[in-house]
Amino acid sequence: MTGWAILLGGIALVLAALWLLGLPRALMGFAGAATMLGATGYAWQGQPGLTGVDGKTRRESAALDPEIASLRQAMFGRFQRSDGFFAASDALSRAGNARAGAQVMLAAVRGSPDDLALWTGLGDAIARADDTPSPAARLAFARARQLNPQHPAPWFFEGLAHVRIGDLDTARPYWVEAARLTPADTRYGIEMRRRVELLDMLGEMQEAMQQQMRNAPPM
Repeated sequence: MTGWAILLGGIALVLAALWLLGLPRALMGFAGAATMLGATGYAWQGQPGLTGVDGKTRRESAALDPEIASLRQAMFGRFQRSDGFFAASDALSRAGNARAGAQVMLAAVRGSPDDLALWTGLGDAIARADDTPSPAARLAFARARQLNPQHPAPWFFEGLAHVRIGDLDTARPYWVEAARLTPADTRYGIEMRRRVELLDMLGEMQEAMQQQMRNAPPM
């Protein structure tokens, strides 16, 4: 019974994490079915028999999800100079070349070194290319905050980089600060607060699952 509780908790954890990372709502049903299929296979086999995911596959999945891209646009506004660079970088990432997507953003900030949106985009693109909030990504986010400490975007996207690698404890202060800096009556303000609430729920579920696994009898 404990094993099933852990399994079901893991499914809920995965689906919640997918939403946090911006999986479009239209794909959530598919993701849920795929997660349940994997869980069924795990339960049937009684052992983790799935192969790992190699670095190339991870790199090709580094594109910014549409829901996060929409949130980014809401933060920075439409018809900005940064839009073209974001579109080019996102297209390269979707094509499986996240590193080239980061190079586009690097060229953009060289041309406009005082543009907060571009520095934020650079930090996010580097983090996706590196599969982690690397020192270079953190430096870009820090530069963006230096340009405008009161803008929520650098805080949100640096937190997102930590969410992507499952480091929820480190991500939380960034998202809490992003929510604090976001006008409550905006669409993305509501999204910010929902994500912080879900992040807290994920943290509690993660801790409960770890505790159950520690207390589970050996198989």
